[in-house]
Amino acid sequence: MADYIGAIDQGTTSTRFIVFDRSGHIVSMSRREHRQFYPQAGWVEHDPEEIWNCTKEVVHEGMETGSLRPRDLVGIGITNQRETTVVWDGRTGKTVCNAIAWQDTRVADMVAEFAQGGGQNRYRAKTGLPLSTYFSGLKLKWILDNIAGARSRAEAGELLFGNVDTFLIWNLTGGTNGGIHITDATNASRTQLMNLNTLDWDVDILSDFDIPRRILPRIVSSSEVYGEAKLPFISGVPIAGDLGDQQAALVGQCCFQPGEAKNTYGTGCFLLMNTGERAVQSESGLLTTVAYKLGSRNPCYALEGSIAIAGALVQWLRDNLGFIANSTAIEDVARTVDDNGGVYFVPAFSGLYAPYWRDDARGVIAGLTRYVNKGHIARAVLEATAFQVRDVVDAIERDSGIGLSILRADGGMVSNELLMQFQSDILARPVVRPTVSETTALGAAYAAGLGIGFFSGVDELVANWGVDKRWEPAMREQSRARLYHFWKKAVARSIAWIE
Repeated sequence: MADYIGAIDQGTTSTRFIVFDRSGHIVSMSRREHRQFYPQAGWVEHDPEEIWNCTKEVVHEGMETGSLRPRDLVGIGITNQRETTVVWDGRTGKTVCNAIAWQDTRVADMVAEFAQGGGQNRYRAKTGLPLSTYFSGLKLKWILDNIAGARSRAEAGELLFGNVDTFLIWNLTGGTNGGIHITDATNASRTQLMNLNTLDWDVDILSDFDIPRRILPRIVSSSEVYGEAKLPFISGVPIAGDLGDQQAALVGQCCFQPGEAKNTYGTGCFLLMNTGERAVQSESGLLTTVAYKLGSRNPCYALEGSIAIAGALVQWLRDNLGFIANSTAIEDVARTVDDNGGVYFVPAFSGLYAPYWRDDARGVIAGLTRYVNKGHIARAVLEATAFQVRDVVDAIERDSGIGLSILRADGGMVSNELLMQFQSDILARPVVRPTVSETTALGAAYAAGLGIGFFSGVDELVANWGVDKRWEPAMREQSRARLYHFWKKAVARSIAWIE
C-alpha cells in the first residue's frame, strides 16, 4: 500500500503542494507565489491560468524533491481560497476573464440593489450568509452581465463556473478531455447560491441572480474519490478530498466536536467553531457555513467570523509604504516600544467583514500624536488582527451559547510571538499553536485519506494532533477593557466613510 498522501493548497497569494505521512508529518513541500492584480480601486483579480501553471509546477517539484512516484501516494486532497470566482470555456479550457478574488468589492452596487428588496439578510435563512461583496454568486452574475458574450455562452452550456477548487479539479482530471466539474459542500456554501439544508443549488436564488444552473458544478461531499489525476507525475492518483481553506484548517486542527474552534492567521483571518449537525443561524453578524461533509455522513456546520485584512495589513506596510523590508521584520519593530502609544489601526480596506458587514467602511488610523513613532505604528498593525479576532470570538460565544475555553491558532502569522501573546491577553484565554503548522493542507490530506480509507476514522486524526506552544493571558482586566474600548471607538470612526 502507498505510504503517503498529498495536498494541493491553493491560497490567496501562493500555491503549495505538501506530502504527508500517516502521522501528519511533512515529507515534501513546494510553493509558488502568483501575481495580484488591482485594475482599479476595490478590484482584486488573479490569473487562473497562472494559478494552474503554478499548481503543475509545485506538484512536479514536490514529487521530485521527495523522490516520490505516483504509486507512493494513496490520494490527493484539494483546498483553496474560497469565493474567488472563475469562469472558463469547457471546450477550450480558456478563462473568459481574470478570476475575481474574494476581497474584490466591484459588486457593491448589486449588494445594495438586492438588499433593497429584503434587507441585507434576505438570503440568510437559506444560505447562512448576508448579502455582501464577499461571496461568489454576485461575482458570477457580474461576469455574466459584463463580459461580452458570457451570458449567451453560459446559457448555451459552453461555460463552466467554480471557485478555485472546481477549476483545479477539472484540470487535474483531464480538463477538455473529460475533466470532472464538481465542488464540495463547503465551497458551494460560499457562493450564496446553495441551500444549507438541501446541499443543492437554490432555484429561487438562481432566478433572482439570473444564473443558469447548467454553468454550476455538481455538489459532492468533502471526502470521496472524485476521479484520477491525469498529470504525468501524479498520473492515476485518486483525487479524493475537497475543502475550502478555512474548513480544511478546521479539519487539520481536528476540531470535530461542537464548541471546538480554530483561527487561521493569513492574508485575512478566519475563526470557525464547529456546531455539529446543527446549522446555527447567527444573530451577531457571523456566517453559518458547512464545516465538512465526510462521505455519506450528515454534514457538520460551523459558525464563522471572516476578517478581510490581517496579514495583508503587514504586506501593505511592506509593499505600499516600504515601512519594513520583509513581513517578519514587523515584530522586531513593534518590540521597540512597550505599547501602541494610543494608536489604533482599523484595516477596513475592503469594508468591514464579520461581525459588522459594512461595505461603506474604510481604513482608519486613530489616536495619532507627536509622541507616536514607527514602533507604535507597527504594534498597532499587529494588534489590529487580535482586536478583530476578539470581535469575532465575542460574537461566536453569543450565537452558540458556548464559552470558548481555548483557541487553536494556525497560519503564517502564528510565528509572531508578540501577536500571539497579545491575542491571548485581549481574549483572556489560552492560545495554542499545533505541532504541524500547515493545517490547511493537512486538513485536505485528511479528507482525502478518509475518503479513500487510508485513515481509519477521525479518532486516528485526533491522536495525531499535538501542541507546539501555548500562550497564557497575562494582562490585567482593567488594561484589557481600556484597550478594547478604544478599539471599538476607532471602528466606529471607520464606518460610513463611503457615501
